[in-house]
Amino acid sequence: MIQSLLIANRGEIACRIIRTARALGIRTIAVHSDADAQALHVRLADAAVAIGPAPARDSYLVGEKIIAAARATGAQAIHPGYGFLSENADFAEAVIAAGLVWVGPRPDSIRAMGLKDAAKARMIAANVPVTPGYLGEDQSAERLKAEADAIGYPVLIKAVAGGGGKGMRRVDDAAAFMDALASCKREAASSFGDDRVLIEKYILSPRHIEVQVFGDSHGNVVHLFERDCSLQRRHQKVIEEAPAPGMDEATREAICAAAVRAAKAVDYVGAGTIEFIADASNGLRADRIWFMEMNTRLQVEHPVTEAITGQDLVEWQLRVASGEALPKRQDELAIDGWALEARLYAEDADRGFLPSIGPLDLLSFPEDDGLRIDTGVEQGAEVSPYYDPMIAKLIVHREDRDAALEGLATAAGSTLVWPVRTNAGFLERLLSLDAVRAGQVTTGLIEQRLEDLRGPAGPDGDMIRVAAAGLYMTRRDETPPSFWTGMILSSDEDASASAGLAGFRLNAPSSVRVTVESLGEVSVVAFDPAEIESIYEYDERGGDAARPIELTAWGDAVLVSRAADLFAVRLAEPRGTAGAGAASDGAVLAPMPGRVTAVEVSAGEAVTKGQRLLTLEAMKMEHGLTAPFDGTIAELNAATGAQVSEGSVLVRVEPAGE
Repeated sequence: MIQSLLIANRGEIACRIIRTARALGIRTIAVHSDADAQALHVRLADAAVAIGPAPARDSYLVGEKIIAAARATGAQAIHPGYGFLSENADFAEAVIAAGLVWVGPRPDSIRAMGLKDAAKARMIAANVPVTPGYLGEDQSAERLKAEADAIGYPVLIKAVAGGGGKGMRRVDDAAAFMDALASCKREAASSFGDDRVLIEKYILSPRHIEVQVFGDSHGNVVHLFERDCSLQRRHQKVIEEAPAPGMDEATREAICAAAVRAAKAVDYVGAGTIEFIADASNGLRADRIWFMEMNTRLQVEHPVTEAITGQDLVEWQLRVASGEALPKRQDELAIDGWALEARLYAEDADRGFLPSIGPLDLLSFPEDDGLRIDTGVEQGAEVSPYYDPMIAKLIVHREDRDAALEGLATAAGSTLVWPVRTNAGFLERLLSLDAVRAGQVTTGLIEQRLEDLRGPAGPDGDMIRVAAAGLYMTRRDETPPSFWTGMILSSDEDASASAGLAGFRLNAPSSVRVTVESLGEVSVVAFDPAEIESIYEYDERGGDAARPIELTAWGDAVLVSRAADLFAVRLAEPRGTAGAGAASDGAVLAPMPGRVTAVEVSAGEAVTKGQRLLTLEAMKMEHGLTAPFDGTIAELNAATGAQVSEGSVLVRVEPAGE
């Protein structure tokens, strides 16, 4: 067994490799960019080496720096994780030439599967079924169009050197082909330095099925069954599960046998994945499943395979790289239960899945014995604009698919992150769709059901009520705990459970009124003080009449949620007081988390409608925030260089003449 290992990666996979290596008694060395100097994987490792500035092209993608770090620290081996240089044959060769152990497949195997056209030719020779298409050397636009016409539309244009959904276009008719080809070639040249493409028949009801394979240097190759990764957005996987729903034993045997033949065709050593596309219009059938490509590395979704087989695939990698035989024979591997994984991304699903950057001031995962969290960050860390926005992977293993779906949906809905926006609420809604529950998943399902998957635009009335309760207690110097739950029970619930809550409503006369603001909207909540105590004590009373509304203290506000969609609610001055209504109407809010790069006004200054007040930098773009009308700066809460959260009030403009 190797004694020391350098991990040429970051984030959750680096943390995962470090933990497995440590359990095997292997010393670990982390590498890090300037942006990751305090990252979790750096602190977990036995040693760490800085390798350059934040951009990956200046650090994690510079093979010479990584090899130099291995030599300087006495590492025996390098594990590339996934992404970055993990499928770079030249880097693998350089590692081996430096006298180091490469924890991955042979460079020749990487090259053999790296170009999609050459890989498909090999698969045809190995009797692995491939998608109908054109793989020829003639790359003229006329020849490519003629081949597409012969295959029949719709077709898929794919970059030969592509990956990650880049350099890929669907074409539905002959009239659109030339424009799509030109666009695809430009993106392929920009992303991969190679504008060659291939043409494939586009499958109208596609499912993405992949098989985990593993080989060793003694000629052994096994499969560890299949995964279904059909739930995707923009060709990026969102939910993965193992085994694949609707897969019968005969089809499983055929597809897994084809995957083993594919691996043997390139003398494969280490962990790899054979990816197939299936036409699921009439269920999963072996004669309607075709080879797409091979990923010559560990996959992000490998934990679901680990869960159903009880094997640690990173440990397998390290043992195989040390020259050992595979830990299990094929007849010793079996499927146990069902596992699902969800990728928690820092992104706004309701705004085109735009990345969200900023500090992770709140990062809370549920506690569940059957839930595994793979993450490379902690509360207090920051999501930077330089790397993949994945925060964590949530993995659930249960006896059957229904239980696994329910467990993962609950886990996603109970995950709280702020002020960075995440897809946690989106994941819960996706996992709750009838089509997903029925196993009717395709790669186009998310796009088709986007409207059904949208989250709430803001807190509803009941959420505002519970938030007002928490803020009222704070105002009375009875600060609530940092996290508590409340519930508004409907009138038909058991009287003992809802005692004291009747009459708690918006805009109704009572002894106490609290004015709150969220996302620029002001609400007046009226209640009796005793009612507020009932809401506040909900979690002590218990009850499951409806989903709890949860509050988390957040500076001068509370974060309110009924699932994973969080909203900040703050106290506001009541309408009708001098200037207060106008001030709330003139609130200028941060449209997203970001950094204030310029403040161009000062408190008390007169401004005109449309005048720029400040500049916010978010997701590598500058956003100018302007005055909504003529008036005076009544409140200025922003300073140059400050990080601000989405929805925070940066400026208030008091209308002229008030």
